[in-house]
Amino acid sequence: MNRFVLNAFKARRAPTLHRNFHSTTLATMPRTAATEGFKFNHTMIRIKDPKVSLPFYMDTLGMDLLSEQNMGDFTLYFLGYDHDGIAALPAEQKAKARFNREGILELTHNHGTESDPSFQGYASGNADIGRGFGHIAITVNNIEEACARFESLGVPFKKRLTDGKMRHIAFILDPDGYWVEVVPQALSL
Repeated sequence: MNRFVLNAFKARRAPTLHRNFHSTTLATMPRTAATEGFKFNHTMIRIKDPKVSLPFYMDTLGMDLLSEQNMGDFTLYFLGYDHDGIAALPAEQKAKARFNREGILELTHNHGTESDPSFQGYASGNADIGRGFGHIAITVNNIEEACARFESLGVPFKKRLTDGKMRHIAFILDPDGYWVEVVPQALSL
């Protein structure tokens, strides 16, 4: 392990679990000056066809297209819930603002996949081959109403509210088979 990585670990110790008979609590060290401005900005997933995926994320889930960048052989679409008015900014300011916030979903479209009959799709991360990535999640005001709306729109479910033990969450599938967890804004586990 190189010196930089070792020093980074020394600067902020990993959380320590404190266990007692009834619960486990997580104790962490305070952030250091070196990491105090860090933010989790975005997650990227690959999509087959933006003409199918963009309407799902924008119309079905209500996200805003914050910026779009054609890079030649692929295009990047940055989406999120625009609670700060970023979508109304001019394109250049909008592109800069997307890097200064949290909770962005980047959809990457490799040109040609939408019309390639031999394209098999991307691994969603939830199959035995390629298991790893699990899901993205959104919160909703009223989970029963949101799920009824998804049902009426024909959105496929991986897990309905009535399935399994966890009856306060649902999972829907996006056009590429990625799981989207739907949780209420007030959730107690």
